Amino acid sequence: MSEFRQVTDSFFVAPQIEVADVARAGAEGVVLMINNRPDDEVPGQAASADIAAACEAEGIAYIWIPVVGGPTRAQAEVMQEAVSEASGRVLAFCRSGTRSINTWALGQALARLREPAELVRLGAGAGYDLRPLLGG
Repeated sequence: MSEFRQVTDSFFVAPQIEVADVARAGAEGVVLMINNRPDDEVPGQAASADIAAACEAEGIAYIWIPVVGGPTRAQAEVMQEAVSEASGRVLAFCRSGTRSINTWALGQALARLREPAELVRLGAGAGYDLRPLLGG
C-alpha cells in the first residue's frame, strides 16, 4: 500500500499506487485521481488503464497526465484546472510523488493561486523539496 501524503486539505500525493490502493483512496474521500506516470516506465508497475478501471468502479474521476522529466507548462495548467474543478480530495501519483507535486506546484504558481514560498513550505510538509522548481 502506498503512502498518501497530505499537501493541503484537499490535495495529496503518493508514490506509485497499486490497483488495491484505489478502494482505500475512495474510502478516504478521494474524488479525483491524477496519474503523472507514463506506462511501462518500469516493469511491473500498474498500467494506467488498470488504475482507470479501478477508479471507475469506485466512482473516482481519473486523469492521466504522464510527465517525463519535468512538467511542461501545458501539463501544469491541465492539472491545475482539474484540481480546481474537483469537488473534494485529489490524489496525484507518480514513481515517488515528486513529478506529481512539481506539476501541481507549477500549476498553482502559474495561476498565481499561491506564492512560491508557501508552495515550498507545503512541499516540505509532505516531504518534498520544491526549491529547485520554484527557487528559494
